[in-house]
Amino acid sequence: MARTRRFVQFGFLLLVLVGVYVVGGNCERWCPFGGVEALSTYVHEGNMVCSLGTANFFILGGVLAMTLLMRRAFCGYACPIGTISEWLGAAARRLRLPELRVPLWLDRRLALLKYPLLAVILWFTWRAGELIFRGFDPCYALISRHGEDITVWTYVVAGAVAVTSLFLTLPFCRWLCPLAAVLNPFSRFALARVRRDAQACRDCGLCAKACPVLIPVDQVTQVTHARCIACLQCVDSCPHRQTRPLSWGPPLPWRTNWPQIAIILTVLLCTSAAVAASYLWPLPSFVKTRGEAPAELATVKLSVSNLACRGNANLLFYFLDRDDMFAVPGYVKVEAWPGDEPAQVRVSYDPSRTDEQRIQQAIVEPYFEVAGDRWRMSPFAIAGYDPLGELPPVP
Repeated sequence: MARTRRFVQFGFLLLVLVGVYVVGGNCERWCPFGGVEALSTYVHEGNMVCSLGTANFFILGGVLAMTLLMRRAFCGYACPIGTISEWLGAAARRLRLPELRVPLWLDRRLALLKYPLLAVILWFTWRAGELIFRGFDPCYALISRHGEDITVWTYVVAGAVAVTSLFLTLPFCRWLCPLAAVLNPFSRFALARVRRDAQACRDCGLCAKACPVLIPVDQVTQVTHARCIACLQCVDSCPHRQTRPLSWGPPLPWRTNWPQIAIILTVLLCTSAAVAASYLWPLPSFVKTRGEAPAELATVKLSVSNLACRGNANLLFYFLDRDDMFAVPGYVKVEAWPGDEPAQVRVSYDPSRTDEQRIQQAIVEPYFEVAGDRWRMSPFAIAGYDPLGELPPVP
């Protein structure tokens, strides 16, 4: 079981590294915790925190689904930080470095730290509209390509996690990971769990000793602990295979034992479904509305260049909301997918008050700001639109 899980971990880690360093993709847009950070801003303001996209919501949904089925299997099979931390610990044991085990009471208290940390991260992210945690995120040290926006503290925290992982099992995952704080309430009520047959059990305690997150498996009839990562090391460590005192599966009245492949398939299916859904039903990452929707509504779809981020999307909205000769009196909603080049924009408008040409002109024409007594040039270009075409009549 351990070898199979290592293979799956290697596959997900390789996927991340190839996506970042070979393909050059933005892996922050596929981080499930990004969906948690961006949710409040998207619900209240209709746009995403910078560097994130609506794909974060889809992958978060996939991770929550697999958690409801298989507990925190994402942490045990797919998370790159969990994988690296666990592998460092395994390497340290081979090198005969001492393993430190904190008392159970202290471990439980340290595990509570992740909840106030989650609250602090979400509060400051919402107030600033930026990924405040990025400057301290050990995962960002892996997926940032070491650009200008990475801080020294990112490397300091990543180094601290790596060093402590040599002596303590999964320290960040157990005590500080904010995503674990999000997943724990779902994991608590997950379908699958390790079950112990007290009559068949010999009370050797090897299952509890093998658990990387210090669950007292030998003292319970069902492992319903939220921190279970579905690694099945407790089941694998049991020496009494013939009587099978430990099994994995749903709490059915009859005995059933799901194979490890069920966990792996669930992780793969939930991840694949989330990725597919993000492409089949793409949500706009920037939404702004103005006024009431008219009885008749028309929509124009545009391919706009230089629309790379949330800041540029707000600038696009600013040009659409202008009050000069290129004003668009009848538009009611703008939806955009900033990030790609060119980015897709969808504008909904009242066809009795404006038209597609006026919307295009509002986006690309210079805007004279009366308050500042200056011209503001538009950075945008629209595919297939010639800004030197016919001007609208002066009202």
